[in-house]
Amino acid sequence: QVQVVESGGGLVQAGGSLRLSCAASGRTFSSYAMGWFRQAPGKEREFVAAVSRRGGSTYYTPSVEGRFTTSRDNAKNTAYLQMNSLKPEDTAVYYCAAHIDASGSYYRPDLYGYWGQGTQVTVSS
Repeated sequence: QVQVVESGGGLVQAGGSLRLSCAASGRTFSSYAMGWFRQAPGKEREFVAAVSRRGGSTYYTPSVEGRFTTSRDNAKNTAYLQMNSLKPEDTAVYYCAAHIDASGSYYRPDLYGYWGQGTQVTVSS
């Protein structure tokens, strides 16, 4: 199993940057692609980004393409989400999770497990 803890959220002005970390425990971290999702108040949880098991491939939702970068360091059992040029509409709780159903799409939250508790990102205008 994998347990994950997100960190790095906070309050930032529009145009600013934050770097989220997803620290995982367990020996199987490198067995899973890792995904980032976010959920704003009153909205459904949505896919943000994903990084493949070895970090060679990354995937993004169009609204963050070119602004966000996800990566991972398997030696440190940690995944990252670098967020630049932040906008007020990026305000949400951000979660990381393991892509436990490798046969399915990276974009579906129901194919992920071992969710963290989330970290709040607030972007002021």
